[in-house]
Formats: sequence, structure tokens, C-alpha cells
Amino acid sequence: MVAIATFAAGCFWGVEDAFLTLPGVVATRVGYCGGHTDSPTYRDVCSHDTGHAEAVEITFDPHLISYNDLLKVFWECHDPTQINRQGADFGEQYRSVIFYHSDEQHESALASRAELENRRTFPRAIATQIVPAAVFWEAEAYHQKYHQKNSGGCGF
Repeated sequence: MVAIATFAAGCFWGVEDAFLTLPGVVATRVGYCGGHTDSPTYRDVCSHDTGHAEAVEITFDPHLISYNDLLKVFWECHDPTQINRQGADFGEQYRSVIFYHSDEQHESALASRAELENRRTFPRAIATQIVPAAVFWEAEAYHQKYHQKNSGGCGF
């Protein structure tokens, strides 16, 4: 049995890298989620007209890695206090979002955010959205496993 988790945390190349080799992660793919147009391209998303976020869909074996473990990596791999940006990348496609696929994921995401806020882990308020999973549109082939195929990128 496998499950799906979907996160947006800035440039999807680096976010994918954060999850790609974790034991229990079966597969990853990068794409676009949370927008209002069908079949967006990278160019469409960069136009700031589609509402999509660059996201990573993670297929994982919950017997080998928990959703809470994935949430921990999500919170650590980016700055969740920034609104519509990560580092030098800015625009709504770089926003921080947890796209939950079940009530259990929703509850876990809310609890993990509340715990971080209560501990004052970050110097500013967490801006991460926690919303139901939307249609995930797979990005173009050249974006998949980008850092494995190319050097450089968004600095993760």
C-alpha cells in the first residue's frame, strides 16, 4: 500500500531533492497544483495568471516513512514564513502550501503547524496554506529529477 503527499515550498527542483532519496519514498514528480486552469505549462504558471503553485507529489510507503516524517522535511526544506517567495524566487507559484489528501493528513498538517507556532520555531508567523489537494498537473519532462540531470538550480 502506498499513499500520496503533495507539498509546495518554492522552486520544485529543490523541494523534490529534499524528498527524493528518503527511505520509504517510492516516487516523486514535480508539477503544478492549486490553480484554476487546466493543463498549465511552466510558461503559463510563470505568467502569474493560473494561480498554480510549483509542487511536488510524493508517493510513499507509510509503513516505511510516516506522513509526519514528510511534514518534518517539508518544514525544514524552506522558509514557511515567506509569502509568495522563497529566496530570490518570487510570485504566487512559489508559495508554501500543504495539499492534504485525507482528513488524517489535514489534522496532521494543522497539528504540526500549531506545534511549530507554539514553539516559536520561526522568527515570523507561518504563512503556509493548508488546503485540500487539487488536480496535480505534471510538469514538463525536463523539470522532472532536474538536479539529477543538471547541476545548479535553486540552492537546496
